[in-house]
Amino acid sequence: MLEKLFKMKENGTNIKTEVIAGITTFMTMAYILAVNPTILSASGMDKNAVLLATAIAAFIGTLAMALLANYPFALAPGMGLNAYFAFTVCGAMGYSWQVALMAVFAEGILFIILSLTNVREAIFNAIPFTLKKGVSAGIGLFIAFVGLQGAHLVVNNDSTLVSYVDFAEHIHTQGIAAILALAGLFLTAILYIRKVKGSILIGILVTWILGMLMQAVGVYVPDAEAGFYSLYPAWGLVDLTDLGKTFGQCFTADFSNVSIVNFIVVLLAFLFVDMFDTLGTLIGVADKADMLDKEGKLPRIKQALLADAVATSAGAVLGTSTTTTFVESSSGVAAGGRTGLSSVVTGILFLLAIFFSPVFCAIPGFATAPALIFVGFLMVSAITGVNFDDLSEAVPAYLCMLAMPLMYSISEGIAIGVISYVIINLVSGKAKKITPLMYILAVLFVCKYIFL
Repeated sequence: MLEKLFKMKENGTNIKTEVIAGITTFMTMAYILAVNPTILSASGMDKNAVLLATAIAAFIGTLAMALLANYPFALAPGMGLNAYFAFTVCGAMGYSWQVALMAVFAEGILFIILSLTNVREAIFNAIPFTLKKGVSAGIGLFIAFVGLQGAHLVVNNDSTLVSYVDFAEHIHTQGIAAILALAGLFLTAILYIRKVKGSILIGILVTWILGMLMQAVGVYVPDAEAGFYSLYPAWGLVDLTDLGKTFGQCFTADFSNVSIVNFIVVLLAFLFVDMFDTLGTLIGVADKADMLDKEGKLPRIKQALLADAVATSAGAVLGTSTTTTFVESSSGVAAGGRTGLSSVVTGILFLLAIFFSPVFCAIPGFATAPALIFVGFLMVSAITGVNFDDLSEAVPAYLCMLAMPLMYSISEGIAIGVISYVIINLVSGKAKKITPLMYILAVLFVCKYIFL
């Protein structure tokens, strides 16, 4: 039955590999169960309700991806979009979280329409093959940068923006976390090189266990105010009835103090970021899994985008910000995941996480950091597919790759890549290879920077 549904032999995989890949993806994404409620609670939403909504939305979205598209891509409420939701829409703009949820719901409905009418698929296919390689490599640098931050190896610095951690001064928190993350990274790399199955997952678990041992002997000292919590898993259940505090609340939004123009601006902001974050993630992860065809197209792209759109609207009804395809899916792909069975495993684990959320929330960022850093290395290798003899192709790919980690946004990287591709080729006398849709995308991105 599983073979008929997910076509594992056709995709060169098996049940064991898919299960390990699904668990690996979940482990690298589990942090969202702790982070999303914390961020959205700043808008006035109930933390437990958001946690439940986050887990259920991830389950629905990931299952939809598995059954509609048969891809090993997992979905959950996206980082960045949740911050925009809480701190910009509900904070700076002063709207209620119910209004913000309605904007997310409307965005999801619009996405469903765009997915069914081939608009999003056309955008995906319009991006040149070389630029797609730049997107993939850029995502590799981006998630590696996220991993370095999660490992506390890279920290804020007033003079240079970022720097490495002072191991000696913060030895009991950042220092030991960084050391353990490095140990986990080396272990993951060695196991992967030796072709050990589940090497990425083993790296996560071993790093976490080492952390608990360091806490037991007093080397790691929890400091909640600094964001360093106990590494021991706690036990307890979330009150399932709390979901009622956010479920369906998008339909109760009070628009008496909301102008239609401002609401459209909020909706378009969600729309732009979500669309190109999702497209970028699909390009990067699919390229790593060798799922793109010779023309750089992704089979069943319409189904994948439809699953993403359905997840966004479902998440809004449940009570969470935009649910989108997660770049951490690349960790499962690196572990061998090639079919929707991997996504089913990830989705089920998100559902089970409702009952064991304190355990999963105890997984520290420095334990999942080695996976992100190493997968970043695997993805950045896509840059070898760029033809550096043709600078009109190579420079936009380079700018796209560079922008993603430095601007901390996949969608911004794509925007820079598209704009630079059109301008460079147009001025260089190579306008013939620019498709009409690329011109439209470039203009839309420029308008976004001017008006949004």
